[in-house]
Amino acid sequence: MELEPEPGAEPEPCPEPPAHHLSVAELDRELDSRSELIDDKEFDIPQVDTPPTLESILNETDDEEESFVLEDPFLLNIDNTDTHSYDTSSVASSDSGDRTHLKRKKKLHDSLSLHGSVIRLSLLKGISAQIVSAADKVDAGLPTAIAASNLIAVGTSHGLALIFDQNQALRLCLGSTAVGAQYGAISALSINNDCSRLLCGFAKGQITMWDLASGKLLRSITDAHPPGTAILHIKFTDDPTLAICNDSGGSVFELSFKRVMGVRTCESRCLFSGSKGEVCCIEPLHAKVELRDHPITQYSLLAMASLTKILVIGLKPSLKVWMTFPYGRMDPSSVPLLAWHFVAVQNSVNPMLAFCRGDVVHFLLVKRDDSGAIHVTKQRQLHLHYDLINFTWINSRTAVLLDSVEKLHVIDRQTQEELETIEISEVQLVYNSSHFKSLATGGNVSEALALVGEKACYQSISSCGGQIFYLGTKSVHVMTLRSWRERVDHLLKQERLTDALALAWSFHEGKAKAVVGLSGDTSKRKAVIADRMVEVLLHYADRTLKKCPDQGKIQVMEQHFQDVVPVIVDYCLLLQRTDLLFNQIYDKMSENSVAKGIFLECLEPYILSDKLMGITAQVMKDLLLHFQDKNRLENLEACIVHMDITSLDIQQVVQLCWENRLYDAMIYVYNSGMNDFISPMEKLFKVIAPPLNAGKSLTDEQVVMGNKLLVYISCCLAGRAYPLGDIPEDLVPLVKNQVFEFLIRLHSAEGSVDEEVYPYICTLLHFDTREFLNVLALTFEDFKNDKQAVEYQQRIVDILLKVMVENSDFTPSQVGCLFTFLARQLAKPNNTLFVNRTLFDQVLEFLCSPDDDSRHSERQQVLLELLQAGGIVQFEENRLIQMAEKAEFYQICEFMYERELRYDKIIGCYLRDPVRKEEVFNYIHNILSMPGYSAEEKQLVWHKALEHIEELLLLSPCKAADLVAIHFNEQIESIITNLQDPFLLFQFLKSLLDPREGVNQDLIHLPPCITEQFIELLCQYNPEQVLDTLKVLECCRLEETIQITQKHQLHEASLYLLEKKGDIHGAFLVMLERLQSKLLMLTQEDESLSDLSLLENIEDTLMKTIALCQRNSHNLDQQQQEALWFPLLEAMMSPQKSSGSSQCPYSESLKSLTMQVLNSMAAFIALPSILQRILQDPVYGKGKLGEIQGLVLGMLDTFNYEQTLLETTTNLLNHDLHWSLCNLRASVTRGLTPKQDYCCICLQQYKRRQETDDEIIVFSCGHLYHSLCLLSKECGTVTKGLMRWMCYKCNSSNKGGKLSENFSELKKGSGPSLAQTGSESLLDPQQIQAFDQLCRLNRGASRLALLTELSRGHGSEKHGLLSLSHGDPAATSVFQDENFQLHLAPPPLPED
Repeated sequence: MELEPEPGAEPEPCPEPPAHHLSVAELDRELDSRSELIDDKEFDIPQVDTPPTLESILNETDDEEESFVLEDPFLLNIDNTDTHSYDTSSVASSDSGDRTHLKRKKKLHDSLSLHGSVIRLSLLKGISAQIVSAADKVDAGLPTAIAASNLIAVGTSHGLALIFDQNQALRLCLGSTAVGAQYGAISALSINNDCSRLLCGFAKGQITMWDLASGKLLRSITDAHPPGTAILHIKFTDDPTLAICNDSGGSVFELSFKRVMGVRTCESRCLFSGSKGEVCCIEPLHAKVELRDHPITQYSLLAMASLTKILVIGLKPSLKVWMTFPYGRMDPSSVPLLAWHFVAVQNSVNPMLAFCRGDVVHFLLVKRDDSGAIHVTKQRQLHLHYDLINFTWINSRTAVLLDSVEKLHVIDRQTQEELETIEISEVQLVYNSSHFKSLATGGNVSEALALVGEKACYQSISSCGGQIFYLGTKSVHVMTLRSWRERVDHLLKQERLTDALALAWSFHEGKAKAVVGLSGDTSKRKAVIADRMVEVLLHYADRTLKKCPDQGKIQVMEQHFQDVVPVIVDYCLLLQRTDLLFNQIYDKMSENSVAKGIFLECLEPYILSDKLMGITAQVMKDLLLHFQDKNRLENLEACIVHMDITSLDIQQVVQLCWENRLYDAMIYVYNSGMNDFISPMEKLFKVIAPPLNAGKSLTDEQVVMGNKLLVYISCCLAGRAYPLGDIPEDLVPLVKNQVFEFLIRLHSAEGSVDEEVYPYICTLLHFDTREFLNVLALTFEDFKNDKQAVEYQQRIVDILLKVMVENSDFTPSQVGCLFTFLARQLAKPNNTLFVNRTLFDQVLEFLCSPDDDSRHSERQQVLLELLQAGGIVQFEENRLIQMAEKAEFYQICEFMYERELRYDKIIGCYLRDPVRKEEVFNYIHNILSMPGYSAEEKQLVWHKALEHIEELLLLSPCKAADLVAIHFNEQIESIITNLQDPFLLFQFLKSLLDPREGVNQDLIHLPPCITEQFIELLCQYNPEQVLDTLKVLECCRLEETIQITQKHQLHEASLYLLEKKGDIHGAFLVMLERLQSKLLMLTQEDESLSDLSLLENIEDTLMKTIALCQRNSHNLDQQQQEALWFPLLEAMMSPQKSSGSSQCPYSESLKSLTMQVLNSMAAFIALPSILQRILQDPVYGKGKLGEIQGLVLGMLDTFNYEQTLLETTTNLLNHDLHWSLCNLRASVTRGLTPKQDYCCICLQQYKRRQETDDEIIVFSCGHLYHSLCLLSKECGTVTKGLMRWMCYKCNSSNKGGKLSENFSELKKGSGPSLAQTGSESLLDPQQIQAFDQLCRLNRGASRLALLTELSRGHGSEKHGLLSLSHGDPAATSVFQDENFQLHLAPPPLPED
């Protein structure tokens, strides 16, 4: 039965994969000779610019070549999986929400901008129209399956197979609706390698084979597998007589087609029975024609995925299982996927199997070794953040993944980068759920297979020759990789110039992914891409100028060009096409002034980094004019010194630089343009010489010029170009000579009659003497000792002396600089200069002239530099010292004495020098303590320091005391005796004895009388500090010190000392006396003049007295306590009695103070005693209780408060104890729920393993183990005859971090029974664990400590509840702690 094509549907050509023929032997030769000549079209492998070296292969990361260890249970990732997460996972939610793997969270970045559009999805209109037409006209039903090769076969729900050719024309319509009614829908299709045969599998289990040339039915197979199961997959192998089928019972069968005496037969062999686990995906390894000789093809490999594991088997020469690989625990609704592809890894091509279920893709590389065995090595996994329902290779580096929300993801296998994502819900993909549920045969399949089938679309997606076909309910779409040109053009159509050029450049550099359409060697590829980039650049240059906004603001135009022009310039330079840039593109840009300006500014960074050579003269000229117009002169100068300006009008450029003060550029132009090194110097001298000669100060501009001039002269003399680079080697000696000749000219070229001689040297010396002489010094270093050089040096020195010595307008500093320079030169070992010695004497006179006091420190500094530079040899030393002392040049004296090793004299220099007086202490200390000085020298310094000790004390008592403590320890007493001034003595003793001053007290050993002398002086000069000082003084005699403080009436100090001595009563009497005297003053004063400050004073004294009593009452007996407190109370109450009336203005204050005394007493003296004492008082004994009513009531209030507090506390403690015991009881009796039904160590179900001595251990965390497994992991210990277990997983993950172990409950194999602890009063492990949880719930030592205290009394009843966790019961009670506080909070609510 034939179908006419739909009239409206034009046949679109369906791209055909090219046919190739290449033997494996040839392939190996190609690989050996030059790996980069393998054509990526032939092998679907990406281009590699350079073959890997042996070293790079050896250093490859392990993850690409990691061998399988199938016995290791940890490969299953069970540890990383929360076993609960799948129990509630439905089909609808399988892709939503967060996943268990943390790796899921790794987001693949949005790389569309990097790679452009990589894939093209297009509708095959002809085929789609005819599928819809067939459904209408011949009741073909909806499409159900597709298979693609050189032909495309589409199966339908009414049993028809429609065959289309490459032009989308319908070639055949196989089968009939009558057969469809009998067999059901077509559920699977397969076309063999040469497109001569088609196999159709049906929903009711039958299989038919058709001849695609004639359209004849060749075989109808009904007995190849158990009846009543749908065909899920049917696949031809590379052997046309062999096919594999997989049915909805989960079994796999091999179909062998034979023809005996003209009769076609089919033999079936079961490869895998569904009773051992249901297979739901099969994939035979197909080799392309050019790889048919590959040694691995002889095994006819087949990969199968069941719901629990992957198998790879070989069908030939005999059936053999080469690998099994179990999954980890998976989401049961995720679809197992398999896909083979040949890939090139390390210079050999081998098949790689991708398999996945859920969100992790595993890659297995399959190799055959020389012995004929097959090895499988695991490659790096791909972790995704979505669930897959299809995985298809499009070439050996690129895979296309379809996720459960119908999004396609294009992934680069080696980098695992996501290249593009597109939504394909418009395809309306066909799902194979009904066949997986085997609805046509009554739905007799397992729940697990039906669940997988919800998302199965194996038969709706077929790939062939770099194309993937997607079968929709009313259409067929094809997806191909775009060629590199198409990807660039696609971006250009979207007006994304920058992205398009970046993508093209990544093709050019060989960094792009999923590249199609580039062949040949690297240089050929680069040339092709570069040509295309040039076309794009020229096209965009034109387009930018045409699209320029005509009206509007200049900023808008600038922005328009700013977006495109820099990009064009960048890529021209990357492609090294300066010819294109400066001719065609620059000519185009010159049409618009704004574009031209932006173009020129883009060149600047390249010029500055010296990356841009070969700028044309026109562009260079325009660049200079542009910067000049824009007044960007710094940029202009920076560019000039990096350009080759020989092609420009040099005079014009010089003029431009001079007018705009671009001196660096001007010097550069003279030097590099005309090899003229002198003219720039002359020009600069003309500017700075006149003001210097006239004695005026220079402007900032002129200072800049002078500095440039010095640097320029220095560069010329050192052979370096200015401002950067080097002078050509052949010119260096010539330039040096020219510059020297110029500097030593007697007169300048255009000098006036009265011009000084040697004007250039004069000018530089006036400008900056020190720097100019530094330049000369550097130059003299470089000189070779030839005759001419020596002459030049002597000549310069003579001129310098003539100019500076004969001229009176140079400062001492400038003259000193010259002689320092000369001294340095003369001190050199190979010196050839001659300088008259009398000149040095003149300089000494000049610098030490005492008639002139100005610039004293400057003169001294200059002379010191001169001596240090080697000028000392030019002077007579005794005369020098005399002149220095006369001129008060103490640093010079020090320098001279140090040369003569007379260190004791230097102390005098320091003491007389007002600037450096303070440094004398460090100097003395260093001499006396540092090695390198003789004993005799140290002795002299020691005696000298001792002589001057009073001067040193006046200078700084603290530093002097430090020095004395370290070096003059034995002499301290004599120093004290000799000191006349008592205040100086006080300062010295304070610095020496007060530890707060920082002197090390361990060094000082003085008799106590000196300490007392210090305290006496302290009482005189600084009485406020006495108490604080006594607190820190380490040794003083108490009796003598008390006498001193009492003599000076320092009560607080006396109080402190008496208390320290232990005379508490004496101390109390001192305070009581002070208090009584102040109270007396208060009562004697006129009532109206009652002084507030006096009241505050009384309060302060009272507080100190109370504090004294409180501090010491703990250590006194009852009688002694009463002797302190009652006199104090009496003292406070007596003024109230004597005043006699409560109208007194201060009586309220006194009452409150008395109340404070009573409250403080109450802690130490019983309340009845206090009341009795008050009532025995003769005043109150006669019935005048009104006065003390307030005091008595206050005491009763305190009693009430404390009684209430005690009751509340007891109540709360009882409540807490009851609640805690309830919780403990509930924890002990609660049952345990295991999270899973298998042992967490051996991963076997606990029911299956029944050994005599094996028990099942369940922990409160929910983990379950066999006791033998736990013992093997050393998680059990025997204590006191009881086995104590720890959870292996929790313990290993905590890494010993938690203090409490997780103790388990023992459940025997037969039934649950608690392990008893015997008659001991210990808790069993379960109770201990519950108690630990309780501890964590109630963090806070105080509450638990209280419980411990309370439980101690009832140890026998509570089974030693807390003695396990806490220390010795005999320890001190928590209630006896003086800081005991109750945290009065309600107990926390027990959690469910």
